[in-house]
Amino acid sequence: MIDDPEKTDLLISKLKDLLPIDAAITKDLQRSLAAKSPEIPIPARCQVVDVLNLGDEGGVACCLDIGGDDAAAVHIVSITHLLFDRRFPLFRDIDTYQRRRIKKLKRQRGRGF
Repeated sequence: MIDDPEKTDLLISKLKDLLPIDAAITKDLQRSLAAKSPEIPIPARCQVVDVLNLGDEGGVACCLDIGGDDAAAVHIVSITHLLFDRRFPLFRDIDTYQRRRIKKLKRQRGRGF
């Protein structure tokens, strides 16, 4: 199991209480989203408008408001691909989650999963 279900549910609950949340998009994610939605300019920053638990496969996922009501596609990305302001009240919780998940995924890949 990659994520602790109780801790993950608690983080998601706390995040939902603060929606919408401002976040920065990593350059890699920005390029990926631009390739999938070439008709929409992908900004460096966006709003997280919902948070989901995709289980061990996807972890904590964020629904992004990119393109507004005119968007042809919904953008749902892993929270590990987003950057949050250090002054954000849940920054430490998010940072801890991101680091642990990335570390566990790397360990899993090393074992051939």
